[in-house]
Amino acid sequence: MSIASIMVALDTGEAATRRVRLAADLARRFEASLTGVAARKLPPNGPTADIAAVQAFYDEEQAGLAEDLAEVEEDFRANAGTDIRTSWRQAEAAPEVFLVRQARGADLIVAGRDIPREERNAMVPDPGTVLMEAGRPVLVVPPGVERLHAARIVVAWKDAPEARRAVTAALPFVARADKVFVATAGRDARFEGAEEVSDLLCRHGAHVTTNLLDAPAGEVADAILRFATREDADLVVMGGYGHSRLREWLFGGVTRDMLRTSPLCCLMSH
Repeated sequence: MSIASIMVALDTGEAATRRVRLAADLARRFEASLTGVAARKLPPNGPTADIAAVQAFYDEEQAGLAEDLAEVEEDFRANAGTDIRTSWRQAEAAPEVFLVRQARGADLIVAGRDIPREERNAMVPDPGTVLMEAGRPVLVVPPGVERLHAARIVVAWKDAPEARRAVTAALPFVARADKVFVATAGRDARFEGAEEVSDLLCRHGAHVTTNLLDAPAGEVADAILRFATREDADLVVMGGYGHSRLREWLFGGVTRDMLRTSPLCCLMSH
């Protein structure tokens, strides 16, 4: 397994600069190309019979969007560096829709962690939607993080297809890690087959331990994060569990909690 193409979602927020630096560092590590992506959908003008007013509103909004996109692209190029191959893509479109469409050309998507809707920058794609629709692993980066060492990795294991795909996506990181912890939590942890996953990762050259964590059903995410912090890990690998209902993405408790609160980078696959 290898990572040859990384795509990073960008916006006008302060966290975007750090996300570029993190993604660029990964691109150097894996000798991959890096593509910056940004988009925003223009707001509707609302009902009006004044065609001139509608046109003026649209022209103003389009000019603002062009200015924002130019600012974000400049930030991307300034922080990506000149020692890796880079490209830039932008659009007047919903950010999730555009990023998912562009993801066909990426091995890995780097996105910011979800934040409350009322605080959202309009360019920020919802990482949960991207995770569910892109068909690519998504590295969810919390605010304030600009480097991912991934020397110590926690695999939050649950015997499900999503977790199996996440483990496969993580192999390039696992191969370079000093230590990998396969951790499964909850009442049925001993039945999840974590030992077999550890054996698989050992065959890929990783130094692995198997860890069964005691945690009530509603506290699995907290148990995983406490364990990761205790072991000085900075990357959690896990499946993203959820489904679509009435065009809204609904996530299981662990996925939801990690998307909302994890202070560590999470590599997720659906």
